[in-house]
Amino acid sequence: MSDTKALEGVRILDMTHVQSGPTSTQLLAWLGADVIKVEMPGRGDVTRVQLRDVPNADSLYFTMLNSNKRSITINMKSPDGKAVIEELLRKCDVIAENFGPGVLDRAGLTWERFQEINPRLIYASIKGFGPGKLLDYKCYEPIAQCMGGSASTTGFEEGPPLVTGSQVGDSGTGVHLALAITAALLQREKTGRGQRVEVAMRDAVLNLCRVKLRDQQRVMRGPMPEYPNKTFSDYTPRSGNASGGGQPGTAMRCKGGGPNDYAYVVIQPQGWKPLMKVVGHEELIDDPAYATPEARIKHLDECFGIVEKWTMTKTKFEVMDILSKFDVPCGPILSTKDLINDKDMYDYGFLVKLDHPTRGEYVQLGCPVRLSDSPVEIKRSPLLGEHTDEILSWLGKKPDEIKKLHAEGAV
Repeated sequence: MSDTKALEGVRILDMTHVQSGPTSTQLLAWLGADVIKVEMPGRGDVTRVQLRDVPNADSLYFTMLNSNKRSITINMKSPDGKAVIEELLRKCDVIAENFGPGVLDRAGLTWERFQEINPRLIYASIKGFGPGKLLDYKCYEPIAQCMGGSASTTGFEEGPPLVTGSQVGDSGTGVHLALAITAALLQREKTGRGQRVEVAMRDAVLNLCRVKLRDQQRVMRGPMPEYPNKTFSDYTPRSGNASGGGQPGTAMRCKGGGPNDYAYVVIQPQGWKPLMKVVGHEELIDDPAYATPEARIKHLDECFGIVEKWTMTKTKFEVMDILSKFDVPCGPILSTKDLINDKDMYDYGFLVKLDHPTRGEYVQLGCPVRLSDSPVEIKRSPLLGEHTDEILSWLGKKPDEIKKLHAEGAV
């Protein structure tokens, strides 16, 4: 294993806020980039104070999205503050932002200006919508889910559309932007030029819903037998806990009766025989009405009911342990409490306990991307402006110049 990191030497000016942009820049920081987070003096990223659980301390909303970064406070409305930003741009490889359309342009920080300052600079943006009629419309996490196809395909047949608990609109878009930035960095090695990089939240959501758009084209030809729905129209329906793929599965009740005492079980063709043996219905293994996937589709509710009678005699963890021995895909429905108490996830480093100067110990997610030659050390999020003087010194500012910038409110 190397001591270097994949993105070591890459410097990112992070002008993002809330969730979508910080998700992206945090991934890049974990992979070794030096991420300099720009925040307003005295205020900072709005998430520092949102959903606070510890008085006068950075919220978990902020800490969970900004680890491994450095924080500098700069007042963009101050001429001297704007000058500091331009100095940073000369030394950075990427500027990332998720302001509303036109915000940076109105501040004089346009793509054309960036090219004048640093032709190798990559300008990465997250917007709500792509370059169409909705370009200037304001977006938000649930709106992206609703307009990107996720909500209309989530939930049960007779219920309302639902937004998912996973933040596919915000964090999902951030992951897409991280990929786009690394691609632009790689292309710059060949061309020597920077470029504009943009991801729209709705586009990212629809990309994550691509199999539902697949089904949109199928349902126009008729009903889709792998869906549990009783009726079909000319659009992809909500299908409850059905997998939506070629292998039927659903969440089954387990021993305990709690709201998360369920296990999700998939019935693959090769898994039918061992599954029926386990649940005590060997007579169905070769029964023509159940023996093939095509035959079982007509009896899916009955098949799931048979398996569920067995799962209700076991805990969700016992179900997983038993069925996994027979290569039957299954998994317990894990609550956030189950996950944060999962010792194994701490042991392999995906959950990490960190100490914070004002809020104390908290749990941080680790890097979901593992590179064998790029070790990741998870560090706490920065305090507001914690690295301002350090970064200004690195830019060549003398102590008296730094003091002056502070006194004028530029930083």
